[in-house]
Amino acid sequence: MFKLKYLYKFVWILAGLFGGAAWAQQGVAFVLNSNDDTVSLIDTRTYKEISRKRVGREPHHLMITPDRKSLIVASVQSHDLIFFDPVTGEPQKRIDKIIDPYQLGFSPDSKWFVTAALALDRVDIYTAADYKLVKRLPAPRGPSHLIFSADNRHVIFTLQHTNAVMVVDMIAQAVKGTYSIGKTPAGIWMSPDDKHIFVGLLGEDNVAVMDWRSGQMVKKIVTAPGAHNFMPMGDKRRLLVTNRVANSVSIIDMHTLSVLETFKVPGGPDDMEITADGKELWVTSRWINKVTVIDMETRKVKTQIPVGRSPHGIYFHHHAPRQ
Repeated sequence: MFKLKYLYKFVWILAGLFGGAAWAQQGVAFVLNSNDDTVSLIDTRTYKEISRKRVGREPHHLMITPDRKSLIVASVQSHDLIFFDPVTGEPQKRIDKIIDPYQLGFSPDSKWFVTAALALDRVDIYTAADYKLVKRLPAPRGPSHLIFSADNRHVIFTLQHTNAVMVVDMIAQAVKGTYSIGKTPAGIWMSPDDKHIFVGLLGEDNVAVMDWRSGQMVKKIVTAPGAHNFMPMGDKRRLLVTNRVANSVSIIDMHTLSVLETFKVPGGPDDMEITADGKELWVTSRWINKVTVIDMETRKVKTQIPVGRSPHGIYFHHHAPRQ
């Protein structure tokens, strides 16, 4: 009986360890509830909310650190960054005095950390190693989303209230140029060859494609009203874009600059994440306080998960390649 009792205990411990390991490997989905000042942690196996953690005031976007050891949640009203373990969801640390970090990004060489201060009409440059402020650059109204060039030399911002994009030279740490692009530019993505930017025009029904070095428009790809934000499908060719007004998502071919297909996603689709195997697309449905999970084989809604008010940014660790 003595040995049997401890055998049962040993088996129970092993089960707990391997069960925990399996859960950790699958990880959690992080969803920022902008109007609740919280982040929802969702079990991606069961589609159930595990917990809801309070963060700073008005979180909008999140970003994995270059070493992939921390997930940063940025809050614009409390001017801070909160770091989480990207697999378990456990909080790690907080950094304050990051003013109005609406959108954020790291340079490919991990040297710079840059934020777009949407409400303050400026962009801030920090050293990525310690988040120390290096320079603040005034910007035209509404710097919103950003993307770096592959060589680390430039970062391009959409100017949501100015109907333009702005290119910043990171060596000179100065604005290189500002180019008109269309009504209410929001999300931005770089083509795999680093030649063109794709910009979602929230105030129109299309995605603008621009040669960002010259500021020349290449094409406007008609998707649907409210083209907003992007997520690559991991094959260096197909790019997803949410059409917030039309309640749909389009797939763009980045080689032919054409729409491959469009499918329905309800509730004001905003930000996206796609599973590593490409089988599921998770979308924040901002107007109905839910996350919508799409079966990518059928292009149909698989389930919807209630979260907090105005869900915006979303992330899980085991995702498709960002290309």
